[in-house]
Amino acid sequence: MDYFITGIDTDSGKTLVSAIFCEALDADYWKPVQAGAPRDSDTVSMLVSNPKINIHKEAFFLNTPASPHAAAKLDGISINLSDFIRPTSERDLIIEGAGGCLVPLNETDFVIDLAGHFKAEVVLVADLYLGSINHTLLTWRELSSRRLNVKGIVFNGRSNPESERIILHHTSLPCLLRIDQEEKIDKQVVKKYSTLLKSAWL
Repeated sequence: MDYFITGIDTDSGKTLVSAIFCEALDADYWKPVQAGAPRDSDTVSMLVSNPKINIHKEAFFLNTPASPHAAAKLDGISINLSDFIRPTSERDLIIEGAGGCLVPLNETDFVIDLAGHFKAEVVLVADLYLGSINHTLLTWRELSSRRLNVKGIVFNGRSNPESERIILHHTSLPCLLRIDQEEKIDKQVVKKYSTLLKSAWL
């Protein structure tokens, strides 16, 4: 099974969640589009402990930290949905998106179109801040309008029980994991949450 990790904003915590899912599911990792350094694939590589996890090379590495459509234009290249081919792997694959789900790849396609392209189940990462209810519900409506299969939500950051409750109420999605605000993100943190994810996996 392939899982597409998307977020309600650029800094939702997709890379941390990707590392946790790789560790928990014994899955490989792939970020199809990387805009700017440092590479998220390098971060995942540093955070996972399982030596069997393969980190696949990006289909596109763009030099500028910007929306892929703009970064690609600066690099003098074009990105088409047909350019993306799933890496050869017999294992589950964690696919990390770039930014939020409606970040443009080109004049027509968005990052979330990669989830449909690969027929991947979507995991929605919601960091909790003032305004996150609105952003989470708008993102969920977009996923629903595209008839994508959403596995569930991961809440990331300082707990806000009322925000979490109302989001789950309106989306009817399961909460797959709650990640606290950690002082330091390292292998031990990833192991801790991977154990929690495995114990609650649906």
